[in-house]
Amino acid sequence: MPRPTPPDDRVIARRRQVGEQIRRVREHHNLSQRDVCGRSGIDVATYSRIEQGHSSPLLDTLIRIADAIGVDVAELVRPAAGGRP
Repeated sequence: MPRPTPPDDRVIARRRQVGEQIRRVREHHNLSQRDVCGRSGIDVATYSRIEQGHSSPLLDTLIRIADAIGVDVAELVRPAAGGRP
């Protein structure tokens, strides 16, 4: 079975932006990573990798994160305007 092609730099950069946006939104709602993980059932290490942009979350995982924070999924993936959630 052939190995998957690694993502290009544009995809990696956008993945990091999404992770940063998730962190900004979480912090805006005064939640810790542990709070979100407890509410969503996501492992802390996995969640941390998502916020750092080292891991690409599945849509199901984004839905669980959004529900745990109390926002729409779109808020987690849209680029922040002026650094605000």
